[in-house]
Amino acid sequence: MSDTPSVLFVCVKNGGKSQMAAGLMRKAAGDDVEVHSAGTAPGNAVNALSAETLLEVGVDLTGEHPKRVDPDLLARMDYVITLGTEATVDPVEGPTYLTWHTDEPSTRGIEGIERMRLVRDDIAARVDELAARLRD
Repeated sequence: MSDTPSVLFVCVKNGGKSQMAAGLMRKAAGDDVEVHSAGTAPGNAVNALSAETLLEVGVDLTGEHPKRVDPDLLARMDYVITLGTEATVDPVEGPTYLTWHTDEPSTRGIEGIERMRLVRDDIAARVDELAARLRD
């Protein structure tokens, strides 16, 4: 691992969960971790409800936009974390790959802003744990 650990968060559209994880990691780790997010099939914009729930905890996604997984970036990361089960990344040598099976409140009939808050809180707990490990 390099002096500054690096993490790439990946989901399908790079509009919701991976953007949330990246924003939360930037807040939790500051400059101690190099943070990126990307999608396997990027959408057109960051999910508005995701951005709104992050603002509630002091994370601003203004200026962020969905990006495709860049093979060069992927190859130089220490960690590649896929959020959910829909996105798949063809592994290359180097990074440690993890899949976070995140909470999906919609399966319990929870939608809208309440759903996004639960997703945010699930991802935040995982990010906080990873940030603590990366600082050790």
